[in-house]
Amino acid sequence: MASPVLRSIHLYPVKSLGVQTSDEIAVEPWGLDGDRRWMLVDKAPRVITQRQQPFLARISAVPLPGGGIALSAPGRPPLRVEVPGPERLVDVELHRDTVTVAEAADEAHAWFSEILGSETRLVHLDDPARRRAVDPAYARPGDMVSFADGYPLLLTTTASLDALNALIAAGDRPHEGPLPMDRFRPNAVIDSTEAWVEDDWRRIAIGDVPFSVVKPCGRCVITTTDQRTAERGKEPLLTLARHRRVGNQLLFGQNLIPDGTGVIRVGDPVKILD
Repeated sequence: MASPVLRSIHLYPVKSLGVQTSDEIAVEPWGLDGDRRWMLVDKAPRVITQRQQPFLARISAVPLPGGGIALSAPGRPPLRVEVPGPERLVDVELHRDTVTVAEAADEAHAWFSEILGSETRLVHLDDPARRRAVDPAYARPGDMVSFADGYPLLLTTTASLDALNALIAAGDRPHEGPLPMDRFRPNAVIDSTEAWVEDDWRRIAIGDVPFSVVKPCGRCVITTTDQRTAERGKEPLLTLARHRRVGNQLLFGQNLIPDGTGVIRVGDPVKILD
């Protein structure tokens, strides 16, 4: 088998909105440059994701120079949003964390509120170097993360997706497969490996950038959401529950923490360091 290589790079400028792809990107201590620096919250204020609002998959956010975003959604006029200033800082809930964030302009709140049919605010992670720490059970002191669920990057492999799709084809709902990789919302997709071999990785390098492989990714209902139509099915959770359950977690992919910074590029070799 050929040596592993980086097949594709994916980022999500607004947490839970549509994906953007890149041929090369800078790796920062808290994740890919521009990945999940924006997020939606409700009036609580608590994070909103595709778990509650699957239609978010159909909303696009394209990064702009300077950190802003260009928003578009079916049937809605586009909207440009600039990075807010420090005068708009508030605290919001992101899963078990309380995070200080900067609120976007009021027109962005109105844009999302009309689409989702409830009070919604768009917020920005103004200072990722000090706002949100990675779970200390899996990280070193000082490891930080953006608005990603818990870890700076998510890695998947094409071989494991092929294996999962074969299991889906042999299961109770073969008509739901094969599933595309976008169901799993990875940052880095690796080619030319054996299925599930990433379970045994502890440290890797993508090009010249080293990473710790800290924890398998437990999957949620978002993986059952078609990222193009926002419709939901039962797979892959049905099959993961049968074949990839560890405790109460259904596993696919691995969470990464950068051990350094640099640029990764599609086609970069992937070295298994440990």
